[in-house]
Amino acid sequence: MLDSRTREQLDRLQQLMADQPFVVLTGAGISTPSGIPDYRDNQGVRRGRQPMMYQEFLSAPESRRRYWARAMLGWPRVRLAQPNVAHEALASLQSTRRIGGLITQNVDTLHDQAGSHDVIELHGSLHRVLCLDCGQRSERDSIQQLMEAQNPYLAGVDAVQAPDGDTLLDSAFEARFQVPQCPHCAGERMKPDVVFFGENVAQQTAAKAMAAVEKAAGLLVVGSSLMAYSAFRLCRAVADQGKPLIAINLGKTRADDLLDLKIEASCEQLLPLLAQRLSS
Repeated sequence: MLDSRTREQLDRLQQLMADQPFVVLTGAGISTPSGIPDYRDNQGVRRGRQPMMYQEFLSAPESRRRYWARAMLGWPRVRLAQPNVAHEALASLQSTRRIGGLITQNVDTLHDQAGSHDVIELHGSLHRVLCLDCGQRSERDSIQQLMEAQNPYLAGVDAVQAPDGDTLLDSAFEARFQVPQCPHCAGERMKPDVVFFGENVAQQTAAKAMAAVEKAAGLLVVGSSLMAYSAFRLCRAVADQGKPLIAINLGKTRADDLLDLKIEASCEQLLPLLAQRLSS
């Protein structure tokens, strides 16, 4: 049950979205109910250890060995994660043209699995692997099978899940790890097809996201602290255009001063109600 304040806020959101379609921008908060950890707490502060930076990944084979050893153990949980009711509600809103598009910071493909289409993946997808030597992409499942065959000593090792398919693995398990080679060119610089910390969003992707925002009547942010500039810049563009900027998020966001409305409620509770109201 919603409290009276949240009901009033939902009423206002429904009114704002009733006439013209908004674009929706999602972050980690929409996927945490599906069992995928997020990076930040309710104050926007990063949890746990520093994630691997892009230059660190590029600079040394030891860094890539550390990344892939941990990621091999983290991938099964990402692959098995299922969309939750919030993903499904957004897919429903898109199918009935109540939203005009979907941009996500997440790399788990749960929006696609829920039935959304033409999702703009700001930060890429863990379901693909990119070779930095030849530029070819491979399915992550095939690379996973290769790693598991080459590193049987890690079978059955239990590691705590971390954001974006990472794990908290004891460094003693990393030294023997065989890093996968590209099946196309045998190169050793394989990278998940995601934007690392310290790496820029692809120019074409950034432009596509900005174009979607500029075309929309407003922007609804769901489950994001907006600490990543790639997402915050979209909010700032909407505010500069004088269009409604709304957030459904538990805790602080970088755009709090720009928001026209902020609903601090769980997205898996609120989005199904919004979808039901807008489709009636």
